[in-house]
Amino acid sequence: MEQIHLETKNLSFTYPDGTQALKNINLKIKKGEKIAIVGPNGAGKSTLFSHLNGLTEPTSGHIEVDGEEIIYNRDELLKVRQKVGIVFQDPNDQLFAPTVKEDVAFGPMNLGLDYDEVKKRIVESLEMVGMRGFEDKTPHHLSGGQQKRVAIAGIIAMRPEIMILDEPTAGLDPEGVDKVLAILNRLNDEGISIIISSHDIEMVNQFADKIFVLYSGEIIAHGDKHQIFSDKKLLKKACLKEPVTTEILYKLKENGLDVDTEKITVNETVEEILKASKD
Repeated sequence: MEQIHLETKNLSFTYPDGTQALKNINLKIKKGEKIAIVGPNGAGKSTLFSHLNGLTEPTSGHIEVDGEEIIYNRDELLKVRQKVGIVFQDPNDQLFAPTVKEDVAFGPMNLGLDYDEVKKRIVESLEMVGMRGFEDKTPHHLSGGQQKRVAIAGIIAMRPEIMILDEPTAGLDPEGVDKVLAILNRLNDEGISIIISSHDIEMVNQFADKIFVLYSGEIIAHGDKHQIFSDKKLLKKACLKEPVTTEILYKLKENGLDVDTEKITVNETVEEILKASKD
């Protein structure tokens, strides 16, 4: 039986002004999965993420990490944050130290690790994100993509089992997107469960094993990318752009070609086009 790594049970959250941001959210994340949470602005994605490592306490319902409910006191939250790391959308919300190495060292030092272990983790984390040689640079003098990679390194240095990234590729050029994706895939290969939110449907199509669609604070659908991205009605309701491959397959179908509109990865779409052209 696969291990449930992180689970929310009827998670709801209402802001002090009465705005209900999350309504009965039930998610199950298994060990080693690559998950994407998609939805329009204001759907509640960032609010949900702030609950997953105890930054925000739910109004009702609860979160379990490895079967244990999150308890909101300092010691228990420190344990949760060792297991569940979060990388914010804007690196400036995360990077505050005068140098890159001090930023990356902050988390491991908070864990009470000795100097040699902290030093080792700085080297390993920066190596993993391709930022060795930047140890003494000021984070705010780096490019957006470099800042994002340093923010990821700061979380990697904590050695989490689950990493949550809010819009990890927002504002990055295509090369920056590819670099961040390569880092996330490598971390996942090493056994870390990855949860992202993104508006970049093409990137999600490339990355995620499972997708949850969040709309007005509710999960309105979940499934693999083939199920979610081939459902044009669902995408329209959730104000999401369909992947280019979905558009191509539906156009081919409208033109009388026998294609499977769920074959939405680039390779699958090419195979469907070749198959249809032979028929």
